[in-house]
Amino acid sequence: MIGKIEEIIDNSVRINLAIDITQQPNLVNYHIVFDDGSNKKIVAEIANVNKQIMVANIVGEIIDDNFIPGSSSKPSFKSNIRLINMNELELIFGKQETSKGYTNFGTSNVYEGYKINVALNEFFNAHFAILGNSGAGKSCTVASILQKLYTSSPNPPINSALFFFDAYGEYTKAFSGLHEKNPALGYKVYTTNIVNPEEELLRIPIWLLDIDDLALLLDATTPSQLPIIEKTLKLVRILTGSGEEVLRRKNDIIARAIQDIILSGDESTKIRDQVIGVLTKFHTETLNLESQIVQPGYTRTFKQCLFVDKSGKMQEMELVVEFIRGYIIEEEVDDGDLEQNMFYTIQDLEQAMDFALISEGILKSNKVFDNANIMSVRLHTLATGENRHYFNYPEYITRDEFINSLLWDKNTNSRVQIVNFNINYVDDRIAKVITKIISRMLFLKTSTEKVRGRRAYHIIIEEAHRYVQHDKDIEILGYNIFERISKEGRKYGMFLGLITQRPSELSDTCVSQCMNFVILRTLHPVDLQYIKEMVPNVSSEIILQLKNLKPGNCIAFGSAFKVPTTMYIDLPNPRPLSNNVDLEDVWYKSDNDLNVSVNKIMSNQQFINQPVQQPVQQPQQPVQQFINQMPQQVQQQPVQQYQVNTQQELTK
Repeated sequence: MIGKIEEIIDNSVRINLAIDITQQPNLVNYHIVFDDGSNKKIVAEIANVNKQIMVANIVGEIIDDNFIPGSSSKPSFKSNIRLINMNELELIFGKQETSKGYTNFGTSNVYEGYKINVALNEFFNAHFAILGNSGAGKSCTVASILQKLYTSSPNPPINSALFFFDAYGEYTKAFSGLHEKNPALGYKVYTTNIVNPEEELLRIPIWLLDIDDLALLLDATTPSQLPIIEKTLKLVRILTGSGEEVLRRKNDIIARAIQDIILSGDESTKIRDQVIGVLTKFHTETLNLESQIVQPGYTRTFKQCLFVDKSGKMQEMELVVEFIRGYIIEEEVDDGDLEQNMFYTIQDLEQAMDFALISEGILKSNKVFDNANIMSVRLHTLATGENRHYFNYPEYITRDEFINSLLWDKNTNSRVQIVNFNINYVDDRIAKVITKIISRMLFLKTSTEKVRGRRAYHIIIEEAHRYVQHDKDIEILGYNIFERISKEGRKYGMFLGLITQRPSELSDTCVSQCMNFVILRTLHPVDLQYIKEMVPNVSSEIILQLKNLKPGNCIAFGSAFKVPTTMYIDLPNPRPLSNNVDLEDVWYKSDNDLNVSVNKIMSNQQFINQPVQQPVQQPQQPVQQFINQMPQQVQQQPVQQYQVNTQQELTK
């Protein structure tokens, strides 16, 4: 027996030691059991110890071979205090084999060689966050967890769908060996590198974007701009069509705009200039500046009828008005009866917005013009700039077909489980918009399925603090897509994985909905305070541990972990391209060495392209060795059972 209980204060138990602690290895963070002979055993974690006193914090209780986290019960003073045995340890941290429905995360830092295997339904069936400073091993942790998801179990989740937004292009090779390891597995990369694309260029069909998507893309600043976008989307499907009805609709829009200008009451020269401006940009075969107006005895063009005399009057005002009214459709127009062209380009969308602006009478109000025309300018910039390539899709495709195409590899003619969007080559604004548009598309698909939960999608976002923020979306659209997914996605099979070094910059709503956390070394006091306040079950002791974790070491807690679990993560293979610059190599390298460096990089590609293999970790100090170091009075029957089971487990 380790000792006797001296006092119990809240969740802490103070124990007078009956062993010589100087003859033992470090016991801090090991678990002890208070056994009073009943069917309930109290489990506590050793917090600190000196030569006479040990303090342990209660973490849960074991009842009928089930571990229940929490500290609702306190141990009795008559309890026999001993180290936890292997059977009890498995109740807390899981069994050592990774059977179907389980995946390996890492190896315990407390119990050397003890594998931390996690139930898929407990970790991935909820939103999760992986936090840690730059250099703490975050990228390797993410890559290792996802690699092991498909390699550590004999039954990999072949129907999973992980959409990974890679902020720096670090993970493009990290999952490249999945298909070689198992033909049922696949991995696909989309790039935003327009100049020299090594992978398939990311393209999103512009016709799949609705009002909310375009508001994000055009950076709408007020809800009053949304009707213009709505009108644009209605018109673009009509104006890109053909036939007499489409021509009538175009003429109607132009004619109404010109009529509003003529009847505005402005001086004639201003009216003439505005009408010429409209017809210069918007015209059809039948309605343009060269359209002929026939009168008895003479025929003149529309432009000639706009002549303003020396007195400043337009003599043919009535004639122009009468001619224009001939193109206005007096009966109520039902756009639904017109031919709808579902396939259009971003250039078609730009033209449709121009028509939408004049049809809404934008020229009659300077205030309305300034508010709405800015979107037209942004759309023009998008349609003529490099970013247009991301919205030029070669053929018509529906939303469901597009999503299915993301998950299909033409090279292997098979389904993929991980889709990597390398958004390293675009600025933060367009990267955020692309992330939101694709995420919203996936959410709409899952939320409109006839059979709820028929499939599951995971959106994993690297550098999430750049994209998952409390944006102005709520003021403009009434919601933020990431916050909606965090609150509603779980019931539809839609999950978020947030990876960040600055958790305090994330949306509070999204963090509050995360059920599992893997936290590596964190130093910033604001982030530490944020973690303490926002993340459940984080004590002051854990906060202190977070500041001193070695790279690759983490503390995990949440619904998938019955108690806060410290572990080290095995190095992934291949590793993500997240290494720091070697200044000693770079600063002292001569120009003649550049060719050598290129050859070295090319030779390393062979390693990068190797299939993913499960790394083998050899325990440095297995639990067996620790038990052998305990004095005879501690090694009572429960500990002997622990020793035997451990030996059997290690033999396996």
